[in-house]
Amino acid sequence: MKPLPLFPTQVIGSLPRTQSVRALLFAGMEGRMNRREFEKRMDEHVIFAIRLQELAGIDIISDGEWRRHHYVEEFTDRVGGFEPDIIVGREGLLFPGVVGKMSYNSSEPIFCRDAEFLAKHTDRVPKFALPSPYIIMRRYWSPTKSRRAYPTRESFIEHLSEILHHEAKAVVKAGAQVVQLDDPLMTYFCDPDYASGKRVLADTGRFGNVEDELDLAITHINRVFEGVKARRQLHCCHAVYKRQSDVRGHYSPILRYLLKASVDDLNLEFAYKGTGTFNDLQNYPKERGIGVGSVDVRLPNVPKPAEILKLVDGVLKHVSPKQVLLNPDCGFAPHHGEPPQVDEAFNKLKALADAAQLLRARAKGKDIRKFLGHEKRGPVSHRYDLRTED
Repeated sequence: MKPLPLFPTQVIGSLPRTQSVRALLFAGMEGRMNRREFEKRMDEHVIFAIRLQELAGIDIISDGEWRRHHYVEEFTDRVGGFEPDIIVGREGLLFPGVVGKMSYNSSEPIFCRDAEFLAKHTDRVPKFALPSPYIIMRRYWSPTKSRRAYPTRESFIEHLSEILHHEAKAVVKAGAQVVQLDDPLMTYFCDPDYASGKRVLADTGRFGNVEDELDLAITHINRVFEGVKARRQLHCCHAVYKRQSDVRGHYSPILRYLLKASVDDLNLEFAYKGTGTFNDLQNYPKERGIGVGSVDVRLPNVPKPAEILKLVDGVLKHVSPKQVLLNPDCGFAPHHGEPPQVDEAFNKLKALADAAQLLRARAKGKDIRKFLGHEKRGPVSHRYDLRTED
């Protein structure tokens, strides 16, 4: 593992796709470009995504997930067995459903090339995100259309966790030093109306006893991570879609289950109203890292470093500085059609890195108050000049 500074900064995974990336994705998906040419052109775009994060000052780098049209459905497309547009969600939104057995060859991992390319093109810590088996089970298993392939949800998630376990080990072998599993479905249980069944969301699948569901999710997350020699992370957000979230609620109802995950860090949301609060972190284990969602990806406004500092200071009432990583609340664009623009993401990541720089300087005993009165002048990293070797 490459060394990280105090208060390391990271992305959750996805960056907004430029119009050129979207055009390229559709050319590949619609068969208007052969795979070799697609990969060559996408490689050039991914290098830009990597450099964008580096220039913003981010320490843990992803490939922006620009090769994926959706953070889950790139996986489902590649393993096969899924039929498009058979699960109906809200507002007529359609999802694929599993109707046949997934096919996977462990000697030809799905995301190996993507992770290898990322690791070769950054001198910072490379991170790769995969979908949790639980979210795929909940959203893509149909009780009427999936039973021939997978008679039960449990048989489906067993196969999913087996495949994703091989994928996690493969991306580490390819050079990823941080592996993250994304699971917003567990966070739905933070919402008391959803957890009690008072609020029904058809496209999130069926669920039984909440405690049993959370145990099932964590069991299979741990199976994915078994023997994975990397920094392991679990990201639980409140399901971002078109600048809004499906559910609200503090993490306290589910945190004791999340802490059963065999991970080094939990990446949670704190910037967006109605999500995590600092009190959720009371009695948080000292050996566990906490990725503090410090930038709201839903609202277009860019926070000032002083605002991020204030939020992190609330977290530091319950955990030590060595436990804290700084990240946006969620990925900027888990789907290729999400509305944020790349410049917005860059400015927000820049503010995050500026805040981390100030936190590091303060930890070394430097007086940072004189730097916090000039934020109206715009970007601040080049003015602070506080970065020191760790």
